[in-house]
Amino acid sequence: MSKKLNILFAASEVAPFAKTGGLADVAGALPLELEKLGHDVCVVLPYYKMIKNGSYKIENTGKTISVKISDKDIYADIYTTKIGKNVTVYLVGNDSYYDRDELYRTKEGDYADNAERFIFFSKAIIELAQKVEFKPDIMHLNDWQTGLVPILLKYLEKDNLFYKGVRTIFTIHNLAYQGLFWHLDMHLTNLPWDAFTSKEIEYYGKINLLKAGIVGADIVTTVSKKYCEEIQTPEYGCGLEGVLKNRKKDLYGILNGVDYNEWSPEKDRYIAKNYSLDKYADKFVCRQDLLSEYKLSLDSKVPVIGVISRLADQKGFDLIEESIDEIITMGYAFILLGTGEQKYHDLFTGIAKKYPKMAGIEIGFNNALAHKIEAGCDFFLMPSRFEPCGLNQIYSLKYGTIPVVRATGGLDDTICDFNPSSPKGNGFKFDGYTSKGLLNKLKDAMKVFKDKTKWNTVVENAMKCDFSWKKSAQEYVQIYTINK
Repeated sequence: MSKKLNILFAASEVAPFAKTGGLADVAGALPLELEKLGHDVCVVLPYYKMIKNGSYKIENTGKTISVKISDKDIYADIYTTKIGKNVTVYLVGNDSYYDRDELYRTKEGDYADNAERFIFFSKAIIELAQKVEFKPDIMHLNDWQTGLVPILLKYLEKDNLFYKGVRTIFTIHNLAYQGLFWHLDMHLTNLPWDAFTSKEIEYYGKINLLKAGIVGADIVTTVSKKYCEEIQTPEYGCGLEGVLKNRKKDLYGILNGVDYNEWSPEKDRYIAKNYSLDKYADKFVCRQDLLSEYKLSLDSKVPVIGVISRLADQKGFDLIEESIDEIITMGYAFILLGTGEQKYHDLFTGIAKKYPKMAGIEIGFNNALAHKIEAGCDFFLMPSRFEPCGLNQIYSLKYGTIPVVRATGGLDDTICDFNPSSPKGNGFKFDGYTSKGLLNKLKDAMKVFKDKTKWNTVVENAMKCDFSWKKSAQEYVQIYTINK
């Protein structure tokens, strides 16, 4: 084993405590794998209202930190809990910032003080490590909510011996969310205006906290190899492709893993019947249970497509809108679980009304139902415009729920298109971002579904895939110690 490292892992959401997307899954699973590899890991996140209202064993450490925000001293109490048996989680408690119903926004839009909330969080991470006497070798930071940390270390902590020699790793989970705020929020950072330049945190006259992490960290990673390539192009770079190209030698793509203790049909506690590749026929029990949840009665010959998603433009719902009539006509049933933009709430509610016998829609999020969808559907659809990694297509493979995806980001890295003439694929994949491409691939999938021999082959290929965290965690450890 390489040298034992002290790793501080900071994120704005961590499963199971607080979650809006894939970041939380990564932040809840990767630290556990790093600890299994022999490293000492702690996790830092805000103490949100949803954590307080959960059934977690939370303890007050009795320690308080003070953070300077502009000319104010803002205080936070430090609470603690665990992930697993050995990974300590520190919670930054400040009710004025974090005692809210949602993490980042309401239905009306983002919280107006998000800049202050997460500038405070970035500063609190730095203060907290010293207060709890966890001296890190590595600070692994995630997305814009922690992006300011490397710049703060450079300017405000440069003479602090506690942080001498610490290495910062910054992971981009989704480049589209950048933490952009007007320049008049600069005083909240207490940074000199020297940091407000195009080489550091300034972006077209605004503060860009994601950019701060990209330019300031020692190493930058993202969550799949394909996405790492894509974000250096104008099509996917979200205006930061030049900045990322400048960091090319320090930029790595590491595919997210999954937690098979949580996402496996053999162990899943939420599904009607556990099953495996050897007992794939038992999946039918899960299908019937799922259909009863959505009050659908379908012939066993009707394939069910599932979608679990944040309802946002990124996810390809315009393609589904253009294609849904033909998808239903083709003979597919359609099930969705998700929440997000109101226009998509309206779209899918309308689909349920138009096709009450073939479509089931649940607006919201329900973890147990998400597991039932993975187990009970025949196909899982992800026609994303872009997808940094994607996790549901990986979950689906283990459940023998065959992914139909667009070839982008992590979807392209994890799904191999099934071709009956050379049957090595684990799903179905189309290239161009068009409804025609989606429909043609669904036609291919339908043909395979109706051919029992071919269907059994693609199911077997899928369920034998292994995307556990161990390999990804080992790659992170290699990067933590690179170029030292």
